[in-house]
Amino acid sequence: MHSKLTIEENVVYSREEAAQVLGISLSTLKRLISTGQLAASQPAGMRRMFIKGSSILAMLDTTRVENGHYAS
Repeated sequence: MHSKLTIEENVVYSREEAAQVLGISLSTLKRLISTGQLAASQPAGMRRMFIKGSSILAMLDTTRVENGHYAS
């Protein structure tokens, strides 16, 4: 049984953590970032990306799910 994870506005998530709380694959999350649907920050000189919980919630407010896929 899967428990639903809560997205916290003031928490900073890694790409992996964000994909997990959204229940999507990492490749889908990367696509959401590359198309500008999900805001993420990448500090200069670092490979890691960070996603604010508030950005995830904002994306969910403007995105709907159709047939298991996110649509803007």
